Amino acid sequence: MQTASILIIGGGIGGLTTAIALRRKGFDVEVVEKDPNWAVYGVGIIQQANVIRAMNELGILDDYIHAGYGFDYVDIFIPSGQQVAHIPTPKLVEGYPSNVGIGRPALHKVLGDRTKASGARVKLGVTASRMEDDGRGVTAWFSDGSKGRYDLVVGADGVNSAVRQVLFPKAAMPEFTGQGVWRYNFPRDPSITNLTAYEGPTGIGFCPLSETLMYMYVTTREPGNPFYEKHTLAASMRAKLQNVPPFIGRLREQITDNDSVVYRPLHWLFLDGDWHVGNICVLGDAAHATTPHLGQGAGMAIEDGIVLADELVLARTPQEAFRAMHKRRFSRCKYIVDRSKAIGDGQIGKGPLLDNALESRNMHDVVAAPL
Repeated sequence: MQTASILIIGGGIGGLTTAIALRRKGFDVEVVEKDPNWAVYGVGIIQQANVIRAMNELGILDDYIHAGYGFDYVDIFIPSGQQVAHIPTPKLVEGYPSNVGIGRPALHKVLGDRTKASGARVKLGVTASRMEDDGRGVTAWFSDGSKGRYDLVVGADGVNSAVRQVLFPKAAMPEFTGQGVWRYNFPRDPSITNLTAYEGPTGIGFCPLSETLMYMYVTTREPGNPFYEKHTLAASMRAKLQNVPPFIGRLREQITDNDSVVYRPLHWLFLDGDWHVGNICVLGDAAHATTPHLGQGAGMAIEDGIVLADELVLARTPQEAFRAMHKRRFSRCKYIVDRSKAIGDGQIGKGPLLDNALESRNMHDVVAAPL
C-alpha cells in the first residue's frame, strides 16, 4: 500500500510523528489541525528510552536531543525528603541518553518543522466536518469548505477524539480519575540533573528541560473535579504544596504567575476492542489515553505511528494494517494505562499505595522490548 494517500486528523505529538513515519515510507500525507495557531502549552514532558529509540527511527534524534536535556537516572524520594532509590535507566540507542526532558514548545517545533520538511501537507484551523467511507476509500469534507479523497484516515486527535466518537459512538467516554496535575517552570536548580520524583499521596517531581530550565509537576486529589479560575491558579498550586521538604518549599514561594501555571484534570480511556472501522483508525490518546504517572502517554502515541507505517508497507488493505498494528500495540498500551491508573488510585486511596521505584523499573523493562 505504499502509494496510499492518508489523512491524519490532529497535529499534536502523535499526529506529527505518524506523519513523519509515513512520509519516510513514501506515503502521501495530509495533516489537519483545528488550532489555527498550532500552539502547545509551555511546560515540559518526560520521555524515556523507547522514545529515544523511536526518534532515532524517525531520523530526527539529533534535533530532538539538542532541543532538550538528556539524563540516565531517576531519583525517588519519600515525602520526608529522604532519597530511597537511584535508578539507572536502560539505553536503547548507543551514544545517546536513556531519557530526555524537553519543553513542549521545543518538541512541537522539532516535530512541526520535520513534518513540513518531509513533504506532508499541513492545514491549520481546519476540522473534518464529515467523512464518508465507501469501502474503497474515504471522502472527507472540511470546515474550510474543501474536501479530499483518501485511501485511509488516522484519528490522532487526543483524549476527546471526535474521530473516536464517530467510529465508536457507544464506547465509554474518558473517565476522570479523581486527580489533577499541576505544572510550572523554574530556572533549573543545579541539583536537578535527572527526573526526581517524590512518592506519597501528593506526587511531586522535577525534570530538567535544558541547561537553564526545569519544570515541576504535582499530582493532587481533586474530589468532584473542581474548576479553577485562571486568576487563582498560582495560589491554588501553592496551597497544594504544604508540609513539603525545604527544597520544594523554597520553590513553592516562586509560584506566582497565574499564566504560567498549567492545570489539567486527569482522565483515562482504553478501547478494549478494535481501534478501527473500515478505512479509518484511531491511535495515541484517541485509543488509549493514560495518566502521566509513568510518563508514557506521548511515547505510546509515537510508537503507534511507527508501527502503523511499518504495517501499511506490508499490508494489502488498510484493515489488514490496522489489525496488525492493534495486535502489536494492544498489550503494551494496556499495561501503561492500567499501571499508570493504579499508581494514581494508590495516591488517592482508591487502591494500595504502590512502590514508584518498582513501577518505574518494570515500566522501563516493558518499553525496552522491541516494538
